[in-house]
Order: sequence, then C-alpha cells, then structure tokens
Amino acid sequence: MGMLSLPGFLSCGKKKDFSLSHEKDSHSSDGDENKERGNWSSKGDYLLSMVGYAVGLGNVWRFPYLTYQNGGGAFLIPYSLMLALAGLPLFFMECSLGQFASLGPISIWRILPLFQGVGFTMVMISAFVTVYYNVIIAYALYYLFASFQKVLPWSECFSWADEFCSKTRIVNDCNTTLHGEIIHANYTFVTSNNLTCINGTINYKPVQFPSEQYWNKVALQRSSGLDETGNIVWYLALCLLLSWTIVAAALFKGIKSSGKVVYFTALFPYVILFILLVRGATLEGSMDGIQYYIGRQSNFTKLMEAEVWKDAATQIFYSLSVAWGGLVALSSYNRFNNNCYLDAIIVCVTNCVTSVFAGFAVFSILGHMAFVSERPVSEVVNSGFNLAFVAYPEALSKLPVSPLWSFLFFFMLLLLGLDSQFASIETLTTTIQDLYPRVMKKLRIPVTMGLCLLLFFLGLICVTQAGIYWVNLIDHFCAGWGILFSAVLEIVGIVYIYGGNRFIEDIEMMIGKKSRLFWLWWRMCWFFITPVLLMAILIWSLATFSRPFYGSVPYPTWGTAVGWCMIMFCVIWIPIVAIVKIVKAEGTLYERIVSCCRPAANWGPYLECHRGERYSHIVDPKKEKEHEIPTVFGFIY
Repeated sequence: MGMLSLPGFLSCGKKKDFSLSHEKDSHSSDGDENKERGNWSSKGDYLLSMVGYAVGLGNVWRFPYLTYQNGGGAFLIPYSLMLALAGLPLFFMECSLGQFASLGPISIWRILPLFQGVGFTMVMISAFVTVYYNVIIAYALYYLFASFQKVLPWSECFSWADEFCSKTRIVNDCNTTLHGEIIHANYTFVTSNNLTCINGTINYKPVQFPSEQYWNKVALQRSSGLDETGNIVWYLALCLLLSWTIVAAALFKGIKSSGKVVYFTALFPYVILFILLVRGATLEGSMDGIQYYIGRQSNFTKLMEAEVWKDAATQIFYSLSVAWGGLVALSSYNRFNNNCYLDAIIVCVTNCVTSVFAGFAVFSILGHMAFVSERPVSEVVNSGFNLAFVAYPEALSKLPVSPLWSFLFFFMLLLLGLDSQFASIETLTTTIQDLYPRVMKKLRIPVTMGLCLLLFFLGLICVTQAGIYWVNLIDHFCAGWGILFSAVLEIVGIVYIYGGNRFIEDIEMMIGKKSRLFWLWWRMCWFFITPVLLMAILIWSLATFSRPFYGSVPYPTWGTAVGWCMIMFCVIWIPIVAIVKIVKAEGTLYERIVSCCRPAANWGPYLECHRGERYSHIVDPKKEKEHEIPTVFGFIY
C-alpha cells in the first residue's frame, strides 16, 4: 500500500479533487476541508447536533425521577462529581478521537487494531437501541395525534375503563365507632349509617388513574406478559412508520441535511420546557412538587448509600451518550483544527443544565397533580415511562385548554427523541461510509432509506401487544453492560496500550500546545479515576443483577435468556475481531499480538497536510484496497 499523491489529498480541500470518481457526493460541498467525507457546514450545525444527541428523552423523565428517588437536591452532588470524573473525560476523549482521524466508530480503531471489535460492539448496540428508541418516538406521535381532541381521551374513565379506574382515591374500609364500640366496617356501611372513620384507620381501594388505564388498555393494548405476543397494534405501527420516514427524510443528505434540521429539533424543546415551567409554576401545589424535587425535603443522608452514587454515575454516562459510537461519528466531520476541548465542555454543561431545568418543569406540574388528587408527590410517579405517558398526561388533562398543553408536551418529546435518533442513525451510516466509501458516494440516499426501512421492520415486534415488554427488555440489557464494557476497553486501550501521553500529543496537533498543568486533570482522570469508576459501576451492576420486571410483571426465563443473547451478540465481536486480527498478522504469537497492539500503518490525520512530521510516514487513509472484497462479513480489514 503506497502513498497516493493525488492533489486532492494534499490540498486540505483548497484545490480541485482529482480522485478516481468525479461524481459529487451530497455529503460534501465545495467549501469543505475534507472533500472525501465532507464537513459540517458550520460550527452551529455540529454543536446543536451534539446537544441534540446528548439531550434526549432521559433528560425529561429519567433524571427527575432519579433525583427525587435519591434524596432530591442532595443527588446533584454525586451527579456533578460524576460529570467531572467520568462523563466529561470520556466525552472529550471520544470527540478528540473522531476529529483527529476523521473516521467512524469502527475505522477509528486503526489506532489499536486488536480492539477494533469494541467499535463493532458500539455500532451493534446503537443499532439495537435505534430499534426501540424510535418506538418510544412512535408513542409520543400517537399521544400527539390523540391531543387533537376537545376532550383528552385519558381525562376521564370512558368506556375502555374498568371498575378500578378513578381520578381520586376510593375508601374501601376503616374503623368506626358504633354504640360505643370500635368496629371494622366497609365504607358503604359507614356512610349509610352516617358514621365517620377514625383517623389513621382508612384503607383505600387499589385504583388507577384514567391516564394509566388509557396507556395500558388503549395506547399499548398491553398483554399479560412477554409470553402473550398478541397482534400488531396498527396505529402504533403507522406511527412507527411515520417516525422512521421523518428520520430518513432528515438524513437523506447526511450531515448536510440533518445539520439544518437540528436548529429546530434541538432548540425548540427549550422553548416548550420554558412555557411548561411558567404554566406549572402558576398552579396550586406546584411548590410542593418543586420542594420534593429539590428543596427542603432533600435528604443528604442518602449520600451514604452506594446505590445513589451508582445511579448518578450511570445517569451521567448514559445521558452524555459516551461509548455508543455517536460522538466519534459526529466529531469525525469536524475540521481538523476545531476546538474540540471547548465543544466538550459546552455540550456536557448544556446537557446537565437541561436535566436540572427539565426537572423544575416536570415537578411543578406533578406537584399540582398531587394537590388535586390529594396524594403525596411520592405516590404520583413510580417509573420513567409512567412519568412521561401516565403521570404527566394526567396532570395536563386537569389544566384549562388541556389539549394545547398536551400537544406542546408530546411535541417536545418528539423533538427530543428525533435529534437523538438522527445522531444514532448517522453513526450507522458513517460506519458504512468508512467501509464502503464509493457505495455511499453513489448510493447514499438508497442506503439510508434501506437502513431505515430495515430497522422499521425489526421494530414491529415492539408495537405488538407485548411490545412494551420488548422495549423494556432491550433497554435493560443492550443499553447497560455492553456500553460499560466497551467504555472500559476504550479508555484502557487508548491510555495504557496506545499511550495516554501520545494521545495528548495527537490532541495538541489539533488545538495547540497546552501546559502540563492544563493536562494534569485529564491525565488523572484518563489514567486512573475514570477507568476505576467505570469498572466499579460495571462490577456493581453485574453483582446486583436481578430478574427484569416491567412494573409488577416478571419476565419469563426465556425472555431473560433472549436479553443475555442480545448483549452477547453485541460484545462477542470484541474477541472475534481480536482473534481474526492476530491470525492475519505475521510472526510468532507474541509478535502477532504486539503488532496488533500498534497503530495500523494508515493511522493518523485523514488529510496529508495535517500530518506533520509525526505522521509523515503513513499510507493514505483512503486505502488502496478499499474496493477489494472485505473479509469476515465485509467489515474486518
């Protein structure tokens, strides 16, 4: 593989590209520095795409739920520490990695060929997650359309409800006084005899809000468990098709089209959040919700519990979307000298501030709901899904002009979900772009459309009557240990095998020379703190594993086995690719392993003008053999 000397590789995009194909790729434009892969049209496109990827549905339901579950405002202490110790160091590392080599999550492992399977694992998990994540977007679309009614269909116990449906608590029995004696009687007897219940002895019937029964009986048509698949819920299937159509339309030109769409999908949710916060703050009982979320009820003794710190670390980890491959993919379209350090700070801080801000908007409304239903706030919400599709819709149905507020809320969920989904699909298309550049140059639109269509069909199992169980199962397994395992290998491989100091020199080629004091914090995190934290979280998660449940419904043994098979299918590529790399290398076993732990011959900045003396020796990243048939299922080269 010799050095190519075409003018387009030497020019950094300033001269005409005399590459083998003269066809214009919709992914690039005349003003791009990298003519082969393309670049973001502007810094704003990139930053908003990164914010949209990081800020998703979890910021609106999972973070507020974890906050009040783990001590209220006290939870912000471990949350902030985990941001500094684990989230930000990994985020900065992945952004730098993608920008330096201008490659996606699989090809980037030219830095350490033995670990290329980590890239496969990231892409596989991203594919699984896109399947169920778009189903959640479909739920939001369904509720969005259902909001176009004068009376919200979940505002009352209509014909679909059963005898347990009620907007208020129903007394079942209590202790009362009759002829001077204390007796236990049902509430009908008490009221018919004009008696009164003794304080503290009242027992309530197990009732459900109309919104909860609507969610289970109408929206989901939920079956009794994973064993009962039932039929495809046709209106959810149509909503799923629509959501995939929106994603495909936004990505048909890659980053050139998605980079413009995110100006709306990433920014408008903040407008809606602000409107909901102002409206919620004016309602009776709103302060009770805010005080429960972050106020005088904060329980600092919770900081002594290991579970709280684990929840803070995992929330930061998943909220920032590190180790999914998306950060590497999006950053790979940056110009080489972009300040990725400042970008990482901006996106991470924006993500965390959004989570806290969303908590105020959510709990001001939930406080009002608790006030109206005469329940404590702690009994209003018991899970993230219930917060988004049961508790919050129930609260909105009690407001004047409730269809408007319902529309705004679910439109916000739709936008939050879409821009995260855009980045996830871009991760998959970037991988294809790096593996088959000429195919994507000619057939970008058909490939993107075909990928979305394939993922739509894979998602149909999630819109059956047992669909919610599949969504929860994939989320429980695929968005868990596999990502943690990939992150541990990623940071260990780059810092301890490739070399942390060598990686810092790579970053300084992009953002300029920095002082030793500047790198002190990053060295502490990358070399010790972050990998130790990730290992602790991974071991803790595995040690505390229990049989998954959806609400009170346990998963069958075969369902748990399917979950383990899904995650094993994702991580099995790590040893498979490592073995293939070692087999294809030359020399003794030790020599082969050592050679696979060295960067590939074509590792370095994508464009020759950025390589300098450190990478002047490398062969061109375009690879002379890119058009040969790749080995091992078309991926490992």
